Amino acid sequence: MDKTILSKQISSKIKLIRVERNYTQDKMATILGISKKTLVQIEKGRTIANWTTTTAICALFRNSEVIRNMLGGDVLEVIETIAHTSIEESLGIHTEDKVWWNDLSERNGYILQQNVISQHYRIVNPDKQRWYSSTDKEAAFAKFGQVNGLVGSK
Repeated sequence: MDKTILSKQISSKIKLIRVERNYTQDKMATILGISKKTLVQIEKGRTIANWTTTTAICALFRNSEVIRNMLGGDVLEVIETIAHTSIEESLGIHTEDKVWWNDLSERNGYILQQNVISQHYRIVNPDKQRWYSSTDKEAAFAKFGQVNGLVGSK
């Protein structure tokens, strides 16, 4: 998944996200910092939300069932990974949302996982914290291959 695909997906569901919260178009537009006209154009499928609006929707409505089911679990992790392509830092948060992740490999307590919805990859450390994430399969597998050398140095 990339920025364009995510923007198209969010745009196609923006009305559902708005209705889920019982917001009027005026209120939704105000919250997102866009004009009502722009919101109507997105809802009618005449235009696609830009990346800034897409990230605002995902961040401000991250607990939306519509968005969580579209992106699979931690919405902000998906947005952050897509924006940066890869992230090499621990979230410091335990990641127990197994329903959204397939374990691909495990070594020395580190687990390489792939999100079943967004298809991005992450490496979880032995404390069940995100240690790395990427949209690039080869980069994720290469980073996971380095786990043996990194375990002793951390």
